[in-house]
Amino acid sequence: MSQKRGKQEKISPFYVVVKWLVDLSVVIGAAIFIGVFLGEQFSVTGFSMEPTLTNMDEVLIDKLLYHFKEPKRDDIIVFLPKSDAETYYVKRIVALPGETVQIKNGILYLNGEAQVSSEKILNEGRAKEEIVLGEDEYFVLGDNRNNSEDSRSDGVGNVKRSNIIGKVWLKVTTLNDISLIE
Repeated sequence: MSQKRGKQEKISPFYVVVKWLVDLSVVIGAAIFIGVFLGEQFSVTGFSMEPTLTNMDEVLIDKLLYHFKEPKRDDIIVFLPKSDAETYYVKRIVALPGETVQIKNGILYLNGEAQVSSEKILNEGRAKEEIVLGEDEYFVLGDNRNNSEDSRSDGVGNVKRSNIIGKVWLKVTTLNDISLIE
C-alpha cells in the first residue's frame, strides 16, 4: 500500500509577522476595552466595608453593567457622594428607588419592615427620621455599620443613579487571595 505525501507549504516570514501584529492588536484592543468599560481598579480605603472588603484591598468594577440593568439591593458599588466629587466611596445598596428607610432602636427598617441583622446600628444619622427615596436614588450602608460614613450622613446622603460608577465584581487582597464579589 502506498501513501501519497502532500506538499508542505512554506509559510512566509512576512505572513508570520503580519499575523503576530494582528493578534497583538486584538489583545491590546481587548485590554483597552476591558479597562475602560469593565475593569477599572479602585483601592479600598478604611474599614467601613469589613468583613467583605478591608483597608487596602484592590477591587475591579464593572462600569458597563448598569447601562443595561438597574442596580440591585445588596450590590456593592463605587460612587461619588454629593459632598465630595473627588473621593470615590465603596458601599452596599440596602434600599432602592421609591422605598422608605428608617433606623429605629438600632434596627434598619425598609418600607416599615425590620431587617434582620446581627449588629445593632448605633448611629441612625439622618435615617432617624423616615427617608423616602426618589426615583433615581439609592440608600447605601457600609457592611461595618458602626464604622461607616454612608447614606446616614448628610455628606453622603442618598446616592443618585448618575453618581454610581459601577458594581464591584472582583476583590484582590494579595496575588494569592483573589475572589469574586457576588
